[in-house]
Amino acid sequence: MVKITNPLFQTDSDQAAVIAASGDDDMQRTIIEALNELSSEERQAGHLIGELRNKDNALAFLSGAFVLSPYLRDCALIKPQNLVQVLGNSFDMAAGSITGNAGVLWNTAGSQAELMAGLREAKRQMALCLGLADLGGWMNGAQITRHLSLFADAVLSAAVNHLLKAQHEAGRLVLADLENPSHGSGLIVLGMGKYGAYELNYSSDIDIILFFDDESPVLSACDDPASLFARLAKQLSRLLQERTGDGYVFRVDLRLRPDPGSTPLAIPVETAMNYYAAYGQNWERAAFIKARAVAGDFAAGERFLRELAPFVWRKYLDFAAIQDVHSIKRQIHAHKGHGEIAIKGHNIKLGRGGIREIEFFVQTQQLIAGGRREQLRVRGTVEGLEKLRDDGWISAEAAERLSVAYWFLRKVEHRIQMVADEQSHVLPEDDEGLCRIAAMAGFKDVDAFTGALVATMREVEHFYAELFEQAPQLTGQGGNLVFTGEDEDPQTVETLSRLGFQRPSQVISSIKAWHYGRYPAVRSSQAREMLTEITPQLLEDFSTTGNPDQAFVGFDRFLQGLPAGIQFFGILKANPNLTRLLTLLLDAAPRLADIITRKPHIFDGLIDPTFSADIPGPEELKERLSAVLARSRGYEEKLDQARLFAAEQRFLIGVRLINRTISPRRAGEAYTILAETLINGIFDEVLGEFKLRHGEIPGGEIAILGMGRLGSRDLTAGSDLDLIFLYRHDEAAEQSDGEKPLYAQQYYTRLVQRLITAMSAPMAEGRIFELDFRLRPSGNAGPLATHFDAFCRYQAKEAWVWERQALVRARPVAGDAGLAEALRAKLAELRKVRGDATRITREIAEMRQTLDEEKPPENTFDAKRAPGGLIDIEFIAQWLALTGNLTEGLPQNPTSTIELIDHADPAIIDSDAVNTLKAAYGLYNTVLQIQRVCLRGGFDPQEEGLSGFKSLLCEQTGHPALSALEQELEAVQGSVRDVFRRCVG
Repeated sequence: MVKITNPLFQTDSDQAAVIAASGDDDMQRTIIEALNELSSEERQAGHLIGELRNKDNALAFLSGAFVLSPYLRDCALIKPQNLVQVLGNSFDMAAGSITGNAGVLWNTAGSQAELMAGLREAKRQMALCLGLADLGGWMNGAQITRHLSLFADAVLSAAVNHLLKAQHEAGRLVLADLENPSHGSGLIVLGMGKYGAYELNYSSDIDIILFFDDESPVLSACDDPASLFARLAKQLSRLLQERTGDGYVFRVDLRLRPDPGSTPLAIPVETAMNYYAAYGQNWERAAFIKARAVAGDFAAGERFLRELAPFVWRKYLDFAAIQDVHSIKRQIHAHKGHGEIAIKGHNIKLGRGGIREIEFFVQTQQLIAGGRREQLRVRGTVEGLEKLRDDGWISAEAAERLSVAYWFLRKVEHRIQMVADEQSHVLPEDDEGLCRIAAMAGFKDVDAFTGALVATMREVEHFYAELFEQAPQLTGQGGNLVFTGEDEDPQTVETLSRLGFQRPSQVISSIKAWHYGRYPAVRSSQAREMLTEITPQLLEDFSTTGNPDQAFVGFDRFLQGLPAGIQFFGILKANPNLTRLLTLLLDAAPRLADIITRKPHIFDGLIDPTFSADIPGPEELKERLSAVLARSRGYEEKLDQARLFAAEQRFLIGVRLINRTISPRRAGEAYTILAETLINGIFDEVLGEFKLRHGEIPGGEIAILGMGRLGSRDLTAGSDLDLIFLYRHDEAAEQSDGEKPLYAQQYYTRLVQRLITAMSAPMAEGRIFELDFRLRPSGNAGPLATHFDAFCRYQAKEAWVWERQALVRARPVAGDAGLAEALRAKLAELRKVRGDATRITREIAEMRQTLDEEKPPENTFDAKRAPGGLIDIEFIAQWLALTGNLTEGLPQNPTSTIELIDHADPAIIDSDAVNTLKAAYGLYNTVLQIQRVCLRGGFDPQEEGLSGFKSLLCEQTGHPALSALEQELEAVQGSVRDVFRRCVG
């Protein structure tokens, strides 16, 4: 009988003995029976049966291996010829033979179906050969992974040759050598990651990138090379990974190509070079450390890698780049071995102390130093450790211990995958599964395996954390935040979930889009590296909000609108408070978030040193607006700049309010000062432009009367401006004296129309303010501009009660000083006129009832319209003014609601009621100001997605929960309505 030279029959090992102990008699009989079916036709099968019967340990080992690994059992016993072929010679020679046969299948297979079947059969043979060699300890980790990688090369080459030849036969390509279709084809197939470094794991997929030279001579007959090679890439993937009755060969991963979400499966060389030069990321540089040409046009592949070397190996790195390299894989805590490592369910690849940490321990240092030290430019992980040791970057102890740890962890990884051919890196959760892996790793019991594994992972932790102990801590939450490559890091998903994100995958996808430079602001490598540094802090800040996902989406939209440049990220890094402020806007103030998303330049105002100071007063704001207008050329540009000025100042007031830098009352004053400044500034520009064509009316004077909340100096973010436009002129004056004269009424009406257009037209930069002239005499039916004398007569003799109510808060806000002074005097005079108190009281009561019926409140939080709300208090103050129920000492022209309430006749409203009204007014004003600055419409407490706003509203009003605020509003509204009924009825 021929002697079989496989080491299974030549040498025993402790590892093989442990495997053998897991076998049983039934499995041994099954093996012999399967071989007996072949022995009559295949002499080698008979020889193998004889060897197995002579060597009990060999049969016991096979029995144990097949009990422990159902996948190996199937590879051997579904087609016993595989077992004969694998054991007929040494494992090394058998693996080489399988690889060689696979590599020529493109030429020997009669069809694609035959090729697919042949490659799948070769994969089962290789899996059986290397699985047995690995379990028995007859090959080490380096030999196993190299054989797997060489087999992948052969398989890929066979598939690529077959597809290229088919394209040639179809007339789409003109190949240079039909005996070697890949030669000169211009198709580059690069193996990445473990594959490129000859370190494939047992059930690994293969990471490849396809490039092509679109100027290659083989494309002379092709009109659309991009489509041709994209189809070829799809066919290649299908040929290798489609599951048929024979299984599959390799799962193919093409996602390491440039920006895989928006690029074809095969990319022109020139396009790729441009991408890496402009947008290439440090994690992509790390991926290319291991890259090699594995199939296709090898000469073209080597040229590509040589040309790409300056991208991979930068000679000089700034601090931001180094931090970005570190961020490729870094624990937020440098945990240094603290805390327990749970073995059950632990991820050998990505978990603490895992394979990935060793790989990045090597790669990060290679990236930082390899640009200047060519000796560090090696693909293999262990080889990299040795080179780092030789070059003095790490100690000999670190190199040795990490090398041993690497191969031990790879051994465990292979055992996990060998059970059922699953690309898993996670240890079993159950005791039985863990016992199986321990036995396959050559340990007699689980405790011994667990002890060795924990010790190994702690050692890796120690060296990995030591490498990054000088790197700044990213956040205080702990856990991974890894956004490199295409696969989601499971611990990053876990970290984001723990931070409160409901859609962690969406967050990961968006952050990867940042890294691909898809927005203008992240096009430069410096910007992306800076963003990498601040991303963990951003995520932690978002986690403090009521809805982290909403805050993140808002920031993503904001980022999309930012212009190119890295200043913004540098500013956020240097000013953590700005990050928290931005988070507050995105979470609690959808209206402000929308503004900053559409107009990111407004954020510049928060960076201005004056932002931290008090809000600007009237004179300071006037100077700023004047400076803005003075820098502008032409009327339209001045208006555009005024629109930007208005938007920024309103935004800054809103930010100060929600940031509690100013009170709601001060916010009302600030909005009012801004409105008056803009009315005066814009009106001056409008009037100046108007006079150029139409001249002036002799003796003409103008006054703009502010009504409503503008008059009482408590505007909100959403207020429009209620105005009345008054004029007077010489009695003899009929027309203006300009190039195109106008009659007086026509002159002032057109002037008002120009003002409305300038202030309210919805331009690209928004509106300055919305203007409302409906409070003028006769309302919408009357002229836009009213003569001063006519206005006075109307108010004295014809005005309705509601018009007299409106006049209580009226005051001049712009125009000529002379007419403004005359108007103040007339207002004081008109306010002293007392009408029929009974009629006034009745009409005010009826008006309030009509509002209750026709414009009911949306809910309790409608602080303005609710029964007993803000309108009730304003009506009480106006009633006091119109009926004369006020004490002495009141200023000449009071317009403030609180000022009038404060001077109520005690016989009418006692001090307790006054205090009730003042406290209610403060509460309502706070609710109203916060709602108007944060929301575009009303507030519905049942609406989803407003948790941040609800929290802010509670904080601003001093309530622990929204329900408590709602209860107080209901109680206060009841008290105010009681006072209203006692006064007005």
